[in-house]
Amino acid sequence: MKRRRGTMRRERLDRGIKVRTDSVYAVSGWPEMAYLALPRLVLILGLLAAPFIFYFNPYWQRVLSIICIYALLAMSFDFLAHFVGLVSLGGAFFVGVGGYTAALLNTELGLPPLLTIPLATLIGAGLCTLLLLPCLPLRGVYFAIVSLMFPLLASRIIEALNILGGTDGILGVDGFASKWVEQYVLILAVLLVLFGLRRLAGEDIGLVLRGVKDNDQAVKASGLNITTYKAIAVFIASAMGCLAGACLVHLYMWSGISQFALDFSILPIAATVIGGVGSLVGPVLGCLILVPISELLRDFGTLRIAVYAVILTAFIVFRSEGLMLYGSRKYHQFERWVEF
Repeated sequence: MKRRRGTMRRERLDRGIKVRTDSVYAVSGWPEMAYLALPRLVLILGLLAAPFIFYFNPYWQRVLSIICIYALLAMSFDFLAHFVGLVSLGGAFFVGVGGYTAALLNTELGLPPLLTIPLATLIGAGLCTLLLLPCLPLRGVYFAIVSLMFPLLASRIIEALNILGGTDGILGVDGFASKWVEQYVLILAVLLVLFGLRRLAGEDIGLVLRGVKDNDQAVKASGLNITTYKAIAVFIASAMGCLAGACLVHLYMWSGISQFALDFSILPIAATVIGGVGSLVGPVLGCLILVPISELLRDFGTLRIAVYAVILTAFIVFRSEGLMLYGSRKYHQFERWVEF
Protein backbone atom coordinates (compact mmCIF):
# COMPACT_ATOMS: atom_id res chain seq x y z
CA MET A 1 0.00 0.00 0.00
CA LYS A 2 1.37 3.37 -0.96
CA ARG A 3 2.01 5.61 2.02
CA ARG A 4 0.70 9.15 1.72
CA ARG A 5 1.82 11.89 4.07
CA GLY A 6 -0.92 12.75 6.53
CA THR A 7 -3.12 9.71 5.79
CA MET A 8 -1.09 6.87 7.33
CA ARG A 9 0.21 6.23 10.83
CA ARG A 10 1.92 3.43 12.72
CA GLU A 11 -0.20 1.45 15.16
CA ARG A 12 0.62 -1.48 17.46
CA LEU A 13 -0.86 -4.79 16.37
CA ASP A 14 -2.43 -5.42 19.75
CA ARG A 15 -4.24 -2.07 19.79
CA GLY A 16 -7.88 -2.77 20.54
CA ILE A 17 -7.18 -6.40 21.44
CA LYS A 18 -5.50 -6.30 24.82
CA VAL A 19 -7.52 -4.63 27.53
CA ARG A 20 -5.65 -2.76 30.25
CA THR A 21 -6.29 -5.66 32.65
CA ASP A 22 -3.67 -8.40 32.20
CA SER A 23 -4.75 -11.56 30.38
CA VAL A 24 -8.11 -10.04 29.35
CA TYR A 25 -8.60 -9.63 25.61
CA ALA A 26 -11.32 -8.18 23.35
CA VAL A 27 -11.13 -9.79 19.91
CA SER A 28 -13.33 -8.96 16.94
CA GLY A 29 -12.17 -11.35 14.22
CA TRP A 30 -10.00 -14.25 13.13
CA PRO A 31 -6.88 -12.12 12.48
CA GLU A 32 -6.87 -10.90 16.08
CA MET A 33 -7.50 -14.42 17.42
CA ALA A 34 -4.64 -15.74 15.28
CA TYR A 35 -2.39 -12.97 16.57
CA LEU A 36 -3.04 -14.06 20.17
CA ALA A 37 -2.95 -17.81 19.47
CA LEU A 38 0.26 -17.85 17.40
CA PRO A 39 2.77 -18.00 20.31
CA ARG A 40 0.76 -20.74 22.03
CA LEU A 41 0.46 -22.77 18.82
CA VAL A 42 4.20 -22.49 18.20
CA LEU A 43 4.90 -24.03 21.61
CA ILE A 44 2.24 -26.77 21.38
CA LEU A 45 2.87 -27.80 17.78
CA GLY A 46 6.64 -27.51 18.23
CA LEU A 47 6.65 -29.94 21.16
CA LEU A 48 4.25 -32.34 19.46
CA ALA A 49 6.33 -32.35 16.26
CA ALA A 50 9.71 -32.68 18.02
CA PRO A 51 9.73 -36.53 18.11
CA PHE A 52 9.31 -36.58 14.32
CA ILE A 53 12.06 -33.98 13.85
CA PHE A 54 14.53 -36.21 15.73
CA TYR A 55 13.13 -39.46 14.29
CA PHE A 56 16.51 -40.53 12.86
CA ASN A 57 18.51 -39.49 15.92
CA PRO A 58 17.69 -41.62 19.01
CA TYR A 59 20.19 -39.70 21.12
CA TRP A 60 18.38 -36.38 20.70
CA GLN A 61 15.06 -38.12 21.17
CA ARG A 62 16.30 -39.12 24.61
CA VAL A 63 17.50 -35.54 25.21
CA LEU A 64 13.97 -34.35 24.37
CA SER A 65 12.61 -36.65 27.08
CA ILE A 66 15.13 -35.25 29.59
CA ILE A 67 14.08 -31.71 28.59
CA CYS A 68 10.47 -32.56 29.49
CA ILE A 69 11.54 -33.98 32.87
CA TYR A 70 13.50 -30.84 33.73
CA ALA A 71 10.63 -28.69 32.44
CA LEU A 72 8.28 -30.32 34.99
CA LEU A 73 10.80 -29.58 37.75
CA ALA A 74 11.31 -26.00 36.57
CA MET A 75 7.55 -25.33 36.51
CA SER A 76 7.34 -26.82 40.01
CA PHE A 77 9.99 -24.39 41.27
CA ASP A 78 8.41 -21.43 39.46
CA PHE A 79 4.96 -22.26 40.82
CA LEU A 80 6.10 -22.36 44.44
CA ALA A 81 8.33 -19.30 44.16
CA HIS A 82 5.96 -17.07 42.18
CA PHE A 83 2.58 -18.05 43.61
CA VAL A 84 3.40 -18.78 47.26
CA GLY A 85 6.79 -17.17 47.83
CA LEU A 86 8.41 -20.48 48.87
CA VAL A 87 11.82 -20.85 47.24
CA SER A 88 12.35 -24.59 47.18
CA LEU A 89 15.73 -26.19 46.52
CA GLY A 90 14.29 -29.64 47.07
CA GLY A 91 13.43 -30.56 43.49
CA ALA A 92 15.78 -33.53 43.75
CA PHE A 93 13.83 -34.78 46.77
CA PHE A 94 10.61 -34.80 44.75
CA VAL A 95 12.33 -36.67 41.93
CA GLY A 96 13.81 -39.26 44.28
CA VAL A 97 10.57 -39.93 46.15
CA GLY A 98 8.56 -40.24 42.93
CA GLY A 99 11.23 -42.41 41.33
CA TYR A 100 11.59 -44.85 44.21
CA THR A 101 7.80 -45.07 44.63
CA ALA A 102 7.30 -45.90 40.95
CA ALA A 103 10.13 -48.44 41.04
CA LEU A 104 8.67 -50.22 44.07
CA LEU A 105 5.17 -50.29 42.59
CA ASN A 106 6.57 -51.79 39.40
CA THR A 107 9.03 -54.34 40.81
CA GLU A 108 7.13 -55.40 43.94
CA LEU A 109 3.51 -55.19 42.81
CA GLY A 110 4.06 -55.77 39.09
CA LEU A 111 2.09 -52.70 37.99
CA PRO A 112 2.74 -51.40 34.45
CA PRO A 113 4.33 -47.96 33.91
CA LEU A 114 1.05 -46.33 32.86
CA LEU A 115 -0.29 -47.17 36.34
CA THR A 116 2.85 -46.65 38.41
CA ILE A 117 3.39 -43.13 37.07
CA PRO A 118 0.05 -41.61 38.24
CA LEU A 119 0.10 -43.63 41.48
CA ALA A 120 3.68 -42.63 42.27
CA THR A 121 2.77 -39.01 41.50
CA LEU A 122 -0.05 -38.95 44.05
CA ILE A 123 1.59 -41.14 46.72
CA GLY A 124 4.93 -39.34 46.42
CA ALA A 125 3.28 -35.92 46.53
CA GLY A 126 1.41 -36.87 49.68
CA LEU A 127 4.58 -38.16 51.35
CA CYS A 128 6.59 -35.06 50.40
CA THR A 129 3.83 -32.78 51.69
CA LEU A 130 3.71 -34.60 55.04
CA LEU A 131 7.48 -34.37 55.46
CA LEU A 132 7.55 -30.68 54.54
CA LEU A 133 4.49 -29.79 56.61
CA PRO A 134 6.48 -28.77 59.74
CA CYS A 135 8.62 -26.47 57.56
CA LEU A 136 5.76 -24.50 56.00
CA PRO A 137 5.85 -21.64 58.56
CA LEU A 138 9.38 -20.88 57.28
CA ARG A 139 9.90 -18.40 54.46
CA GLY A 140 12.68 -17.06 52.29
CA VAL A 141 16.17 -18.42 52.74
CA TYR A 142 15.13 -20.54 55.74
CA PHE A 143 12.68 -22.65 53.75
CA ALA A 144 15.19 -22.88 50.90
CA ILE A 145 17.93 -24.24 53.19
CA VAL A 146 15.62 -26.76 54.86
CA SER A 147 14.27 -28.00 51.51
CA LEU A 148 17.85 -28.47 50.30
CA MET A 149 18.59 -30.75 53.25
CA PHE A 150 15.89 -33.29 52.36
CA PRO A 151 17.53 -34.82 49.23
CA LEU A 152 20.93 -34.86 50.96
CA LEU A 153 19.45 -36.56 54.02
CA ALA A 154 17.47 -39.11 51.99
CA SER A 155 20.47 -40.21 49.92
CA ARG A 156 22.68 -40.59 53.00
CA ILE A 157 20.02 -42.62 54.87
CA ILE A 158 19.58 -45.02 51.92
CA GLU A 159 23.35 -45.42 51.62
CA ALA A 160 24.05 -45.83 55.35
CA LEU A 161 21.21 -48.27 56.10
CA ASN A 162 21.54 -50.09 52.76
CA ILE A 163 17.79 -49.96 52.15
CA LEU A 164 15.90 -49.70 48.85
CA GLY A 165 18.81 -51.41 47.11
CA GLY A 166 21.46 -49.26 48.76
CA THR A 167 24.04 -47.85 46.39
CA ASP A 168 23.03 -50.36 43.69
CA GLY A 169 19.49 -49.05 43.56
CA ILE A 170 16.38 -50.89 42.39
CA LEU A 171 17.04 -52.87 39.22
CA GLY A 172 14.68 -54.48 36.74
CA VAL A 173 12.23 -51.58 36.38
CA ASP A 174 10.07 -51.89 33.27
CA GLY A 175 10.56 -49.34 30.52
CA PHE A 176 7.97 -47.66 28.36
CA ALA A 177 6.25 -49.74 25.68
CA SER A 178 7.99 -47.79 22.91
CA LYS A 179 9.90 -44.60 22.18
CA TRP A 180 6.70 -42.96 20.97
CA VAL A 181 4.86 -43.76 24.20
CA GLU A 182 7.82 -42.47 26.22
CA GLN A 183 8.05 -39.19 24.35
CA TYR A 184 4.38 -38.35 24.11
CA VAL A 185 3.65 -39.27 27.73
CA LEU A 186 6.26 -36.71 28.77
CA ILE A 187 5.28 -34.07 26.20
CA LEU A 188 1.57 -34.32 27.06
CA ALA A 189 2.44 -34.21 30.77
CA VAL A 190 4.34 -30.93 30.25
CA LEU A 191 1.50 -29.38 28.23
CA LEU A 192 -1.22 -30.49 30.65
CA VAL A 193 0.72 -29.24 33.67
CA LEU A 194 1.52 -25.94 31.96
CA PHE A 195 -2.03 -25.10 30.95
CA GLY A 196 -3.41 -26.53 34.18
CA LEU A 197 -1.24 -24.15 36.20
CA ARG A 198 -2.21 -21.21 34.02
CA ARG A 199 -5.88 -22.07 34.59
CA LEU A 200 -5.25 -22.44 38.31
CA ALA A 201 -3.73 -18.97 38.40
CA GLY A 202 -7.06 -17.45 37.40
CA GLU A 203 -9.15 -19.40 39.91
CA ASP A 204 -9.96 -18.33 43.47
CA ILE A 205 -7.28 -20.58 44.93
CA GLY A 206 -4.70 -18.94 42.70
CA LEU A 207 -5.66 -15.51 44.03
CA VAL A 208 -5.44 -16.78 47.60
CA LEU A 209 -1.98 -18.25 46.98
CA ARG A 210 -0.80 -14.93 45.58
CA GLY A 211 -2.23 -13.26 48.66
CA VAL A 212 -0.26 -15.63 50.87
CA LYS A 213 2.88 -14.58 49.03
CA ASP A 214 2.18 -10.83 49.08
CA ASN A 215 0.63 -10.43 52.54
CA ASP A 216 -0.01 -13.62 54.49
CA GLN A 217 -1.23 -11.69 57.55
CA ALA A 218 -4.03 -10.14 55.50
CA VAL A 219 -5.06 -13.60 54.29
CA LYS A 220 -4.95 -14.86 57.87
CA ALA A 221 -7.08 -11.94 59.01
CA SER A 222 -9.67 -12.96 56.41
CA GLY A 223 -10.21 -16.21 58.29
CA LEU A 224 -8.23 -18.45 55.91
CA ASN A 225 -5.72 -21.02 57.12
CA ILE A 226 -2.36 -20.09 55.59
CA THR A 227 -0.77 -23.45 56.36
CA THR A 228 -3.55 -25.29 54.53
CA TYR A 229 -3.05 -23.28 51.34
CA LYS A 230 0.72 -23.62 51.55
CA ALA A 231 0.28 -27.39 51.95
CA ILE A 232 -1.94 -27.46 48.86
CA ALA A 233 0.69 -25.54 46.89
CA VAL A 234 3.46 -27.88 48.10
CA PHE A 235 1.33 -30.89 47.14
CA ILE A 236 0.85 -29.52 43.61
CA ALA A 237 4.54 -28.65 43.22
CA SER A 238 5.76 -31.97 44.64
CA ALA A 239 3.30 -33.84 42.39
CA MET A 240 5.03 -32.30 39.39
CA GLY A 241 8.43 -33.34 40.72
CA CYS A 242 7.25 -36.86 41.58
CA LEU A 243 5.74 -37.16 38.10
CA ALA A 244 9.14 -36.27 36.65
CA GLY A 245 10.88 -38.82 38.90
CA ALA A 246 8.38 -41.59 38.08
CA CYS A 247 8.90 -41.03 34.35
CA LEU A 248 12.66 -40.91 34.86
CA VAL A 249 12.93 -44.40 36.41
CA HIS A 250 10.93 -45.94 33.57
CA LEU A 251 13.14 -44.01 31.15
CA TYR A 252 16.36 -45.51 32.56
CA MET A 253 14.71 -48.71 33.92
CA TRP A 254 16.52 -48.20 37.21
CA SER A 255 16.09 -46.21 40.42
CA GLY A 256 18.96 -45.12 42.66
CA ILE A 257 20.32 -42.45 44.96
CA SER A 258 21.59 -40.46 41.98
CA GLN A 259 17.99 -39.26 41.62
CA PHE A 260 18.60 -37.20 44.76
CA ALA A 261 21.52 -35.44 43.02
CA LEU A 262 21.55 -31.65 43.25
CA ASP A 263 21.44 -31.36 39.45
CA PHE A 264 17.68 -31.89 39.74
CA SER A 265 17.51 -28.90 42.11
CA ILE A 266 19.97 -26.50 40.48
CA LEU A 267 19.37 -26.86 36.73
CA PRO A 268 15.59 -26.16 36.95
CA ILE A 269 16.34 -22.97 38.89
CA ALA A 270 18.83 -21.89 36.23
CA ALA A 271 16.29 -22.66 33.49
CA THR A 272 13.66 -20.60 35.32
CA VAL A 273 16.00 -17.61 35.59
CA ILE A 274 16.84 -17.83 31.89
CA GLY A 275 13.24 -18.28 30.75
CA GLY A 276 11.64 -15.81 33.15
CA VAL A 277 10.35 -16.20 36.70
CA GLY A 278 6.57 -16.13 37.09
CA SER A 279 5.66 -16.83 33.47
CA LEU A 280 5.35 -20.66 33.78
CA VAL A 281 6.16 -20.89 30.06
CA GLY A 282 9.57 -19.33 30.69
CA PRO A 283 10.93 -22.35 32.63
CA VAL A 284 9.98 -24.61 29.71
CA LEU A 285 11.79 -22.28 27.30
CA GLY A 286 14.80 -22.19 29.63
CA CYS A 287 14.95 -26.00 29.67
CA LEU A 288 14.76 -26.09 25.86
CA ILE A 289 17.92 -23.96 25.86
CA LEU A 290 19.87 -25.14 28.89
CA VAL A 291 19.46 -28.94 28.69
CA PRO A 292 20.81 -29.23 25.10
CA ILE A 293 23.72 -26.97 26.09
CA SER A 294 24.37 -29.28 29.04
CA GLU A 295 24.42 -32.29 26.72
CA LEU A 296 26.76 -30.60 24.24
CA LEU A 297 29.15 -29.77 27.10
CA ARG A 298 29.03 -33.24 28.68
CA ASP A 299 32.57 -34.04 27.46
CA PHE A 300 33.90 -31.08 29.48
CA GLY A 301 32.88 -32.69 32.78
CA THR A 302 32.58 -30.31 35.73
CA LEU A 303 33.53 -27.39 33.49
CA ARG A 304 29.82 -27.28 32.62
CA ILE A 305 29.22 -25.66 36.00
CA ALA A 306 31.42 -22.74 34.96
CA VAL A 307 29.39 -22.37 31.75
CA TYR A 308 26.15 -22.36 33.77
CA ALA A 309 27.62 -19.67 36.01
CA VAL A 310 28.57 -17.49 33.04
CA ILE A 311 25.16 -17.90 31.40
CA LEU A 312 23.28 -17.14 34.62
CA THR A 313 25.45 -14.12 35.37
CA ALA A 314 24.87 -12.75 31.86
CA PHE A 315 21.10 -13.16 32.10
CA ILE A 316 20.85 -11.71 35.60
CA VAL A 317 22.94 -8.66 34.63
CA PHE A 318 21.71 -7.98 31.08
CA ARG A 319 18.29 -9.66 30.86
CA SER A 320 17.03 -10.21 34.40
CA GLU A 321 13.39 -10.45 33.31
CA GLY A 322 14.08 -13.61 31.31
CA LEU A 323 13.62 -14.49 27.66
CA MET A 324 9.88 -15.15 27.86
CA LEU A 325 8.87 -11.79 29.28
CA TYR A 326 11.31 -9.98 26.98
CA GLY A 327 10.02 -11.84 23.91
CA SER A 328 6.39 -11.29 24.92
CA ARG A 329 6.94 -7.56 25.27
CA LYS A 330 8.65 -7.35 21.88
CA TYR A 331 5.92 -9.43 20.24
CA HIS A 332 3.23 -7.03 21.42
CA GLN A 333 5.25 -4.05 20.20
CA PHE A 334 4.98 -5.01 16.53
CA GLU A 335 3.43 -2.20 14.51
CA ARG A 336 1.59 -1.78 11.23
CA TRP A 337 0.62 1.09 8.95
CA VAL A 338 -3.07 2.06 9.15
CA GLU A 339 -5.10 4.71 7.48
CA PHE A 340 -6.68 7.47 9.55
